[in-house]
Amino acid sequence: MSEQARALFGPHPFAAEMSEDQVANLLPEYLAMSQAFPYLQAGSQRDLIFDAMKHNRDIARDVELTSVVANFICWDETGGYGQILQGGKAALPDILVTENFHSNLFRKDASQLLRRAIRPNYSAATNRYLHSLYAGLSSKDPLVRCAHMVAFELHAADMIQSLWTTLVKTFKARPDDLEYFRSHVGGEDPAEKYHGEMTSRLIGELVPPDCSARFWDEFHRAYRLSFQWCCDLLQIASLEGDDHSEIEHRGRCHCGSVKFYVQAPRELSAVRCNCSICQMSGFLHLLVPDNKVGIECGEEFLTEYQFNKNIARHTFCRVCGVKPFYRPRSNPAGFSVNIRCLDDRTIERITISEFDGEHWEQAFGSMHRGLESCIEHETLE
Repeated sequence: MSEQARALFGPHPFAAEMSEDQVANLLPEYLAMSQAFPYLQAGSQRDLIFDAMKHNRDIARDVELTSVVANFICWDETGGYGQILQGGKAALPDILVTENFHSNLFRKDASQLLRRAIRPNYSAATNRYLHSLYAGLSSKDPLVRCAHMVAFELHAADMIQSLWTTLVKTFKARPDDLEYFRSHVGGEDPAEKYHGEMTSRLIGELVPPDCSARFWDEFHRAYRLSFQWCCDLLQIASLEGDDHSEIEHRGRCHCGSVKFYVQAPRELSAVRCNCSICQMSGFLHLLVPDNKVGIECGEEFLTEYQFNKNIARHTFCRVCGVKPFYRPRSNPAGFSVNIRCLDDRTIERITISEFDGEHWEQAFGSMHRGLESCIEHETLE
């Protein structure tokens, strides 16, 4: 089946040559998939069980079969099977060591290659893919359910092997140093081989001979779903040279207690305001929507300062007193990020516009409304 899929779809897109920047854009998307998949697979049988409960009937054998395979895949993806292989039953308590989750092994490998921590990026393309994947894995039609399980695992083996080869070449890394990839497709006894065999055996159990043609149609459709997602990611990663494409900038307060990230272009447009609080704090404004900012750690160290109308939420690190970002009064659903708190290694250029916050009403009236979210004068609090 794997050979048939390769003949139909051609070389895997991840086998293409990539730059380090392209890889840096792709890996957070892959991490998102790796992180979400076992949870989606684990929950895929839910509606089938509720349907049996609702109609007061026995659990069908096709549900039992896809459930037991799905359960094992989840058990393996979250590190449980590996723990038992290494330490037997005595290792069962170690399933709480979530660093052994396969997604976290991948996070470790990726962070090692990029020399910085990464986090999952659930982009629109990845969200669409995961929703479509779940729809197939949870289908009430056992043939469709089987096709998606088989296609996902067979595609995964080719995808992981292709990405492994490309990463080693791009970063001149030692293959055996990448634990996620080595455990999945490396060595003499790779795990993905068994995932593929396990799911493929479902075909003989769930696909009647007279439904073979329909199964292959569904299998090709399911395989194309995963394959196309990889093509989409490669296309997105290739746009990294566009100054308007967004990357992940890392930031922190002065003492490092608060660490955060923001999605923004490499070239930033900033506003420098001369109102009293901005002058005193040296804040250099970058306006971003709410979903572009995330706190990596230290939220418990943030404290708020409000004054006058008490709408704006000025957030400071209570250890060092630095304000890395805040929610302005004029756009409480968004953020104004202090560019001075960002790691300048990911910033190519900063264009700064001056804003006369001392005379806020007159200055604001002559500027684009978008600046309303960046700056504020204390008299408007």
